[in-house]
Order: sequence, then structure tokens, then C-alpha cells
Amino acid sequence: MADHQPSIAPWAEAPAAPPQDSAFVRLWRGFATARVAIAVVLLALLAVLHSRAPQPPPGSAAWLFGLCGAYLACALAVRILTRPPTPGEAFDPQWVSTIGVDLLAFSTLQFLQAGGVNYSPLFALPVLMASVLGSTLLALGTAAAVTLLLLIDAWLLALQLPDDTAQRFLQAGLTGTGYFALAFLANQLAQRLAREEKAARRSQKAARAQAQVNELVIETLADGVLVVDQRGEVHAANPSARLLLGGGPAAHGRPFPLAAVPGWQPLVDLATLTFELRDPQLGEISLSVPAGPARRVFVRTRLTAQHDAPGDSLCVMFLEDLREMEARLRTEKLAAMGRMSAAVAHEIRNPLAAITQANALLEEDLVEPAHKQLSAMVAQNARRLARIVEDILNISRVRHDTHTPMLGLDAAVAAACADWGQQTCGSARMQLALQAGTAQVPFEPDHLRRVLVNLLDNALRHAGSQCDSIQVLTSEAASRVRLLVWSDGPPLEPTVERHLFEPFFSSESRSSGLGLYICRELCEQHGAQIGYRRCAARAGAAREGNEFFVQFRPGGSGLAATPSFATIGA
Repeated sequence: MADHQPSIAPWAEAPAAPPQDSAFVRLWRGFATARVAIAVVLLALLAVLHSRAPQPPPGSAAWLFGLCGAYLACALAVRILTRPPTPGEAFDPQWVSTIGVDLLAFSTLQFLQAGGVNYSPLFALPVLMASVLGSTLLALGTAAAVTLLLLIDAWLLALQLPDDTAQRFLQAGLTGTGYFALAFLANQLAQRLAREEKAARRSQKAARAQAQVNELVIETLADGVLVVDQRGEVHAANPSARLLLGGGPAAHGRPFPLAAVPGWQPLVDLATLTFELRDPQLGEISLSVPAGPARRVFVRTRLTAQHDAPGDSLCVMFLEDLREMEARLRTEKLAAMGRMSAAVAHEIRNPLAAITQANALLEEDLVEPAHKQLSAMVAQNARRLARIVEDILNISRVRHDTHTPMLGLDAAVAAACADWGQQTCGSARMQLALQAGTAQVPFEPDHLRRVLVNLLDNALRHAGSQCDSIQVLTSEAASRVRLLVWSDGPPLEPTVERHLFEPFFSSESRSSGLGLYICRELCEQHGAQIGYRRCAARAGAAREGNEFFVQFRPGGSGLAATPSFATIGA
């Protein structure tokens, strides 16, 4: 509502339940306490006047004491039992027990002129209370009521003593005019106070929301963030910074001195240099953490803006683990290498096909065994290059399509295993245990076949010669459908296992290192998870082997690329 409307209270824009620390509540408590104090003073004044009066009129003292005692009881009840009324209302029932009772009590004392005292200054209390806590209409109405009461009192006195009639009416009018001016000015000041408090609360709310957003952003940053003052006290440290600092005082999340750990001295020096030069700083430092090896950290510093004094700025330090930076660089290099490899592979296919065809034609005219052996070596290496080129192109052919058909897992696995067994003669060492029933999984048939063939090729390369050296199993339990390929080969070395699904990584010189990487990419495309673990055989003799598993997403869930991992719980 607009501020220029006279019927609007100063606190009209305040909430229905004012906060306990608001100016409205504090003013209401002040007025309620003032009413109690005035009642006590009135009782004391009447007691003093009564004790000094030579012959008080019979019964008048008891009546006046009763009036002041009733006013004190009403004021105490309002102060103790009631709560501030709803701000912004022109009239509230509580005004009857405050302003109404004040006007009644003070006008009665003024009409009776108890002890010959002029009680008209007491009317300032209800006028101020209505002006500050009520609307403009209530303030002016209370001032008008007080003015009428003073004029009536002057008229009654004029009936008894007609000599000073003009003076009494003039005094009553001037007093009423003063109360009107007091009501208007107090109401305007209260409106200004209400507007300023509203603006302050709005700004405080916006600042609190902004602080919460900043805190959330800082907490989720991958880079470490430290906020340090000129004394070297750390006021804030996000989880990444506490992790880089390696525990110690930083693990508790409370303010701590940056010099508390000797290994953090490079950070102290960099912060000091930033405050001295008043310029951002960059540097690579080595942090000796309380637990664990030293860490190489790249640090950037910035100073916050100065406000009231030059010393109130803070130094914000951004920490980044150099190992993570190097890992990102390696990832970017691999991505660039992959794009370049795909382009090169396209260019290699045609010359490679020409070499293969020419070698085949040349082999028809060869007679000497040595020449035939050389021709066979050319053909063998040409086929190897063709496989590498095909693997690289397969990576570039992976398409992300949200419309994935549902596939019967057991039937698809049985068909792919049968074809693979005929081509590689590996059926004699393979054992199938298809227990997924009628389970349907969201996977392209060709992609699933490619994943399974890659896993079977790896298993055949390292498996033994027994009839169950390679085991292919499917299962469904608790809405989880899985495909497992187990072989009884030797355990993988830790260094090999750590980089198992990375591109161009292989423990064999004749492998392109792209087979498992392609499997991971195809699984992630369909929202499935692929991983590896060392475990016992699922069927047959109890012996350990290497198991690759694919866990499919439920058919009704959304497609989401899920990062692969090295191990998973059974």
C-alpha cells in the first residue's frame, strides 16, 4: 500500500507476527512498562497528598485509591498477559484495554481534580501510543478525543467559576492543538522508522540468501578455498581445502591460525606477500601435511575490497592439486589423440586395403618358402593393422540414443556365444549358465554382441584348457540384471588393474588397448556399469579367476551415463 494514504499504519508492511527483535515490539513493551510506572507514580502521589491533607473529604480517598489501583492492575495485566497487537490495523480490541483505559482513568482524575493537580499532561501517553503503534487515523482520533475531554473539563469548571472561562477554554484549545501536532509528528516518525526497518530486513534477507548461495557454491567447488585475514587467521575453508591441507586444525571446520602447522608455511608466506603488495599472486608450492606425503599445490590469491579501514580486507586463496590438473591435461590429450586417431584411421584404411590386396596377388606367384613366409608376415600384420583401425573407428561410431530397444538377455547372450565359439573354436572351454529368464535389458543387440565378444576374447587369451575355464553367466535378483564373464587366468597386476578401461592401455604388445575402453563406452551409452574383480568361480571347482561383469539399468529408468569402476559388491 502507498505511504501517502492516511489510514495506513506505520507498520502496515510488517509481517502478521512481528519478530521479537523488531522496533514495533520494543516500542510496545516500552509503552506498556510506562503505563505501569505512571500507575505506580499516581498511587504514590495520591498517598502523599492524602497524608498531607488536613481534612480530606470522607470516602474520596478510598475512591481515588481504588481508581488508581484498578488502573495499575489493568496496566500490569496488559504488560504481562498480552502480546503486541497485529501491526498495521487501524483498530484492534487491545486498544480498548490500553488507550481506552488511559483516557478513562486520566479524564476521571482531571475532572475530579484530585489534590488540586492538573492531570492533562498524562494524556500525552495515549496520544503517543496511538501515534507510534497505530494508524494515522487512530492517532488523530485519540488526539481529538483528548481535546474534547479537555474542552469538556474547561466547560465544567466554567460553570463553577465563570470568571476565568476564556482563559480555561484557550488553555484547553492550545493543549489540544499541541496534542494534534504531537500525534502527527510522532506518526510520521514512526512511519519512517517502519519503512527503514522494512528496508533493513529486506536487505538482511537478501544478504543472508546471497551468503547461503555463496557458501553452497564454495562448498561444492572442486578447488580448495581459504579465507585468511591479515593476522593469518583462517575464517573459512571448504572441504576441498581441508582435504588438501591434510587434516590437523583444518579438519574441525572452525577458525584456526594458518601457521599452526609448520608444513603450511608456504601458504602463510604467500598470504603475507599478497597483503603487502596488495596484488594477486600465483605460485606452485609444496605442502607438508600432518598425515601423508607432501602435496604439490597451485595457489592463486585475491584480495577482497576494502570498506571502512585498509585492514578489513581478506585474502582468498584458491588451491588446486597439481596431480588433478595433470590428470585433466592427460584426459584432454587423450581426447585430442582420439580425434586425431580417428582421422588417421580413415586415411590408413585405403592404403592398407591396397597393401593387403597387392600382397594376396603377389603370394599367388611365389614359389620359394622364404618368400611365402615373408608374404604371410605381411598379411598377418596387415590384418592386425586392420583390427586396430576398426577399433579406433568403432569408438567414433558410438552414438548416444535415448530410444534404446529392449533386448532378451539370455537369448542374445546364447546366440553371441555360439557364433563366437564357432569362429574361435573356444566352445570346448566355455560353460554357459543363463539364469536371467525372460529379463529384458535396454541395449542395442550389435553393441551387446561387441561387448561380449571383447570380454570373451580377453578371457580366451588368458584362460586355461579345462572345459569350464571360461564361464558366461546371467542373473536377475532384486531388479538387477547382470552379465558375467569369468576365466581362470592369473590375477592382474595392480598397475594393470588401475588402468584397465583406459584407451590405448594394454599389457600385451600386440593389442591396441581399445577393446575394454570400447566396452566401457558402449555400456555407459546404455546406462549400464562395467567392472572387474578377482573372485572364485560361480560354478564348478572352487578356484579363483578374473571376472568382468556388466550390470544393466532397469528398463523403465532414464538413460544416464554411469561411470565405470574397478570393483563392485557382490
